Amino acid sequence: MKKKKKWIIGLVILVLIAAVVIGVFLYAKSFLSAETAIREDWSIDTGDLLASDEELNVSVFDADVPSSIGISRVIPEENEEEGFTYYDEDVQRRLAAAIVKLADVEAFSMEEPLAVLNPFGTGSNGLYLYFNTRRAGTIQYTIHVDNEDIPDYTATAYEGEGGIRTRHEFQMIGLVPGEENTVTMELIGKRGKVLSSSSFTITMPETMSGYPVLLDSVDGESGSELSDGLYAMIRVGGHTGYAFFYDNAGVMRYEMVLEGYGLDRILWYKGNMTVCASAYKIAQINRLGQAVAVYDTEGFELHHDMVLQGEEGKIVALASDTSDEVNLEDMAIEVNLETGEVTQLLDFKEIFSDYYENDASELTATDEFFWLAGKKDWIHLNTVQYLPEDDSVIVSSRETSTIIKVKNVHSEPEIDYLIGDEDFWKGTPYEEYSYAQKGDFVPQYGQHTVEHYDGEGLEEDQYYLMMFNNNYWVNGTRDDYEIEDLPDSVGTVLASDSLNSQVYVYLVDEGERTFSQVYIYRIDENARTFSLERSFDVPYSSIVSNVTPSGENLVVNSGTANVFGEYDIQGGLIRQFSYECELQTYRVMKDDFDSFWFLPAE
Repeated sequence: MKKKKKWIIGLVILVLIAAVVIGVFLYAKSFLSAETAIREDWSIDTGDLLASDEELNVSVFDADVPSSIGISRVIPEENEEEGFTYYDEDVQRRLAAAIVKLADVEAFSMEEPLAVLNPFGTGSNGLYLYFNTRRAGTIQYTIHVDNEDIPDYTATAYEGEGGIRTRHEFQMIGLVPGEENTVTMELIGKRGKVLSSSSFTITMPETMSGYPVLLDSVDGESGSELSDGLYAMIRVGGHTGYAFFYDNAGVMRYEMVLEGYGLDRILWYKGNMTVCASAYKIAQINRLGQAVAVYDTEGFELHHDMVLQGEEGKIVALASDTSDEVNLEDMAIEVNLETGEVTQLLDFKEIFSDYYENDASELTATDEFFWLAGKKDWIHLNTVQYLPEDDSVIVSSRETSTIIKVKNVHSEPEIDYLIGDEDFWKGTPYEEYSYAQKGDFVPQYGQHTVEHYDGEGLEEDQYYLMMFNNNYWVNGTRDDYEIEDLPDSVGTVLASDSLNSQVYVYLVDEGERTFSQVYIYRIDENARTFSLERSFDVPYSSIVSNVTPSGENLVVNSGTANVFGEYDIQGGLIRQFSYECELQTYRVMKDDFDSFWFLPAE
């Protein structure tokens, strides 16, 4: 009887374990599919119909938000039809034309402006304002809410080149979702004098995403000031299809609405914000929120990163071939922002042909990333930088824990160097490309957001590489390689506290003694060496994450720890924010958005 009882208990335990494994598998697959999903519901709550334009196929509604001024919404007639998206150039042109018509209806004043909520469907709490003033000036506005946790927010609207003016048109950024906002606008003359002012109230709708408006924060011990600007939270787990912009107090000031996915990186081209609108589209968005250009990536799926080549209007983006059912995240494409042409630039299966054919295997059900079983995530590129001087790219490979430079990318691509643990490439045809490590330190493992930059005191052929060193080692696609003596500082746990219950076996002890680092390498291409310039510890995150300059400071996101912070250049924490998400948040970056949303300070 006792044996039977033990057998039953054992069976129950096995069933429970199997259920957990299956649950993790299904959840991970669902999470990955959400990354590439396309938004199907663009419906927006409105009030009464005010007018319809049959020519433009657009209707104007009362916004149905409590306000002391009239607030409208401009909605395409087909917005609830299957396949509709705001990220369509024709839809955007029609909306822009409808707003121009509205502006011509009457003489709008600062006291009674034309106000359109989320005019182009791209920012849920963006408010378009149009009005005229008798005297010329700029518009400074202050937003106040009766919540002691939310400080007042003051900004000067950017209205294009030309300085002061009497005709005003801008998108007001900063209105707090779910709160009654009291807005005071001031007309500032060229000598800084307030020429006139007006106020209005508006109770903003809740966020479309349901994401919290206020983040918890703690101050660090650094005496440095936070940089100016807004933090952009990119690809927040469970909230794909949005990007969230927070001020220094942790208050959401803008909720960007995308077709899917979530930005990757913010690029600037001809005054427009250039972002991933989905896993299959890149969009240029102007200061009013209009997507003035949309590019289909035509058979390629975007992932992780993209970068401008310079002023010539071409983007290098990391991508996967959608027709390839096995290989993942091993290609780079080029998107011409002037012509819309999309071309394959690099296939790393060709650049590393010997490694791919002889060493790269498919992931299995026993690997750390077992939900990708049957796939070859053999290189897993997560960052790209372009260097015009030798037509090269620097990419970060998480799966090999290697920083790779490829030169002559537009003619005859070839490996220039490999930076990382030299042992990984010993005995392969690529051993000769490894740079020598100069100094006694642990090289990076599982790194993200490798950034190239120059600095003072550098000699010829020297530059810096800054990265988020995850300090996480995993390689499930090379069966013949194991690290015999992995340094104690390097983690093998998959995730942080947010995933404890799902990948428990990988977390328990190691999570308490591992950490991630911000690494800054000095690269000497002449001597073919790399050395550690400086580093500092940040909260551990096995995957995703980033470090990005912001003024004199650094913004660091530990994606699986669900925190981001701003640090001084020596690594002293100024302020840390905690956030909610499923699994992970990919990046947090910061920008002042000067000459876009805001007028630069003189």
